[in-house]
Amino acid sequence: MFENYDDILNVEEACEALKIGYNAIYGLLNTGKLRGYRNGRVWRIPKASLVEYIQSSSKLK
Repeated sequence: MFENYDDILNVEEACEALKIGYNAIYGLLNTGKLRGYRNGRVWRIPKASLVEYIQSSSKLK
């Protein structure tokens, strides 16, 4: 699904992959709906977390 991306993405790459804006990504990260971790001031998001988020979101509908 996200073969063109590294295993760990930054916020900009995650926005591009999910086709959503910065505010939406930060909202998902801060509420825990999208798993990620902070390295200093920079968020890092595992590619597997994006897949989990998409799968969990599609199950709710």
